[in-house]
This record gives sequence, structure tokens and C-alpha cells, in this order.
Amino acid sequence: MIITCPSCKKSFQIDSSLIPIEGRNLKCGSCGHVWFFKNEEKNLELKTEIIPDVKIESDKKIQKKINVNKKNLRDGIINNKDKALIKYEEESKITLTNLLGYIVVSILSFMGLILLLDTFQIQLSSIFPNLELLLYNLYETMKDMLLFVRDLIR
Repeated sequence: MIITCPSCKKSFQIDSSLIPIEGRNLKCGSCGHVWFFKNEEKNLELKTEIIPDVKIESDKKIQKKINVNKKNLRDGIINNKDKALIKYEEESKITLTNLLGYIVVSILSFMGLILLLDTFQIQLSSIFPNLELLLYNLYETMKDMLLFVRDLIR
């Protein structure tokens, strides 16, 4: 089955058994656009003219011609590079790699906040009078944690 992304107009060939009759959400592998797709089979028919005194071909020959035309149509629309299975997953799965990434970002954000508070300590002391004492205690706690980790390594 050939599906075209409504956003970037890129065509993909996917297995028609992956799309139920009631339809499903699809995500474009190229641009990331998500849309609802309902499987509506469109039969390709050959245009035939009725000419008198012409023998009608058998059903098998007509079916072969339809299959050949379908194949030619697919080859004209889709490149081999564009063949991809479009999958859409609503759930976000948290893996160990994602969790470690979140922890690293949190630590870096916390360090950036401390650096920002230390930089503007004089200006912020009028709003937060005990800011100097809090930052000093934070620095001492961080030194103690560093010494603890060094002792564990030895």
C-alpha cells in the first residue's frame, strides 16, 4: 500500500495489514508529521473501450494487465530509498540511556543555577538576605561530598 504524507508529500510503501479498518495515527519518517489515516481501498481499473466485433479477453489476462499497471504505477511514484514502515508510538519509553541523560541535564542545570546565584550574589542579597550563608553552606556540602567520593575510590 502506498501512503503519502500530507505535510511533505513524500510517499511510503507500507504493509496494508498494519492499518486496521477503523484507521490509525501515522508518523512520517521524513518530516515527523503525525496524522490519522483510514484505509480506503481504491481499485485501479483499466480503461477499456467497447469496440464491436472484438473478442473479450479472459479474466486472467485482464488481471495480469491490472497487476502490471499497478506495478508500473508504484515504480513511478516510489523510489527504493523511500520504502519505509511508518510506525507511531504514543507512549514514551524511558530507557537507562534516557534516564542517565535526564540525570546529567539535571546536574548541569543545578550547577548553572548555582553559578548564576554566585555571579549575582550582591544584587540578589537585597531580595534574599541569607543568600551568602546558603551558598557558603552549599559549597561546604559539595566539598564534603567530593572528599567522600575520593575516599570511596581509594
